[in-house]
Amino acid sequence: MINKKDLYKWCSVKAEDLLTHPSRKVPLRMVKDSAEMGELMAREFIDEIKTAHAANRPFRAIVPCGPKAWYEPFTRIVNEENISLKHVAVFHMDECLDWQGQELPENDPYNFKTFMLKHFYGGIKPSLEIPKENRHFPTPNNIPQLAKKMAEAPIDYTLGGWGQDGHVAYNQARRHPFSHITLEDVRQSTIRIQENNIDTILTLGHRTYGGAYQFVPPMSVTLGVKECMSAKKVRVYSDTGAWKQTALRVALFSAPDAEYPITLLQEHPDAIITATHETATHPISQNPDWDLV
Repeated sequence: MINKKDLYKWCSVKAEDLLTHPSRKVPLRMVKDSAEMGELMAREFIDEIKTAHAANRPFRAIVPCGPKAWYEPFTRIVNEENISLKHVAVFHMDECLDWQGQELPENDPYNFKTFMLKHFYGGIKPSLEIPKENRHFPTPNNIPQLAKKMAEAPIDYTLGGWGQDGHVAYNQARRHPFSHITLEDVRQSTIRIQENNIDTILTLGHRTYGGAYQFVPPMSVTLGVKECMSAKKVRVYSDTGAWKQTALRVALFSAPDAEYPITLLQEHPDAIITATHETATHPISQNPDWDLV
């Protein structure tokens, strides 16, 4: 468990000091807002695609449903610059499930496949689009096949975000009282079905449903940390503000810890965290008079 005195110290650092802080363990970039972040995400992803195309090799990426700021600029740049995506293969990071571990209705707002088909794939010119056979969505029924497909060749790029507890994909700190997992368990985790943590359900209920947590999907199928970290490059982004602020501080300053899986980014040779200024700011840093420890 993260020590509260350490956590207070990390959260007390002013946002403007994070970029050059001597104790920071992972490279950090800060952007002004969602619009700037979305343009950066799209351009970097496209540049990687173009580099692979120029080398006449496939480009294999792990892609999440969110952050969402990059879909419009990605579609615009691909179409305006006529960038072929025929050599691109995408492994989608996760999918939400109902209480029985089954896929959600098509129009449920947490059906990630529906969202991605519309916002990631939907606006691309047909002559440029990623082939349908190269779009790999995790489901409760294709876990062995997807694991095998991912293992066929290296992953070039993992693009992602992080959750309130530092989960990347749905790789969360497991809080089951009778089933403890170690940091090594998290590090070696692979594609699986799982129950989501209560704090994740409450957070998403607040974010999407006005606090109606009853509508939040309680389970998920997710790629594991091992698969996400297997990519040659890992880039995670957040423009969500308050509910990501503490996990960012832990990611930047803590040693690897099973409570916050994002801390494993520091073990990757080419990982970068990007956050909006709001996400990089912390209320504790703005209130040094608070007596918390």
